[in-house]
Amino acid sequence: MSDENNTPEEQPTDAAPEADAAAAGPEMPGAAVDPIEVLKAENAEFKDRALRTMAEMENLRRRTEKEIKDARQYAVSGFARDMLTVSDNLRRALDALPDEDRKNADAGIAALIEGVEMIERDLLNQLEKNGVRKLEPEGQKFDPNFHQAMFEVPNTEVPNNTVVQVVQAGYVIGERVLRPAMVGVSKGGPKEAPAPQAQETGDAGQTVDKSA
Repeated sequence: MSDENNTPEEQPTDAAPEADAAAAGPEMPGAAVDPIEVLKAENAEFKDRALRTMAEMENLRRRTEKEIKDARQYAVSGFARDMLTVSDNLRRALDALPDEDRKNADAGIAALIEGVEMIERDLLNQLEKNGVRKLEPEGQKFDPNFHQAMFEVPNTEVPNNTVVQVVQAGYVIGERVLRPAMVGVSKGGPKEAPAPQAQETGDAGQTVDKSA
C-alpha cells in the first residue's frame, strides 16, 4: 500500500475561522440615539406637566373665589335670622291693632303706628341689601325646598298643593333658604297638569333648569 492511502487529507488552514464566523452570525450595528428625538420627548413631557399645573392652579383659583364669595354672602346668615325675629315681632304688633282702632286713632297713635311700619320697612330693606329676600309663595305650587306645610285647606278652585295661605313669611339669602315659609296648601282641587317634556330634537346643549 502507498503512503498516499495512509495519510489523511489535509484541510485548508483558514476553514475553521470561516466556520466560526458563520456560526457567530451577522454582526449587529449599535443602535444610534437621535438627540433631537430625545429633546422632543422631553419637551412634550414638560409641556404636559405645565398644562396640568396650570389647570390645577385655575381650578384652585376658582374654588378660592367661590369660597370667598360664599363667606362674604352667607357670613351674616345667623345675624339675619335673628333680625327676622325682630321683624316678625314688629309685624305682630301691627297686626294686633284692629283696623277699626287704626282708623279712629288720634294723631299720636297714628304717628306711632306709622313709625313702627317705617321701622319694619327699613329693617327689611337693610336685610335685602345684604342678600336676604322675602318669599312670596301665595298662589304658587308648594315646594318643600322653600315652604313648610302647616295645614290643608279644602279648595276645589285651585290645583292640589297650591299655597293658599301664608302663616309666617319665608326668606332666602343668596341661593340658600334662611327660613322656610309656613303655609297652608289647597286640597281637593284638580290635579296639576304634567310639565311638558323637552323635545329630543331641541338644540344641542340645551338643558332644563330643575334647581329650586
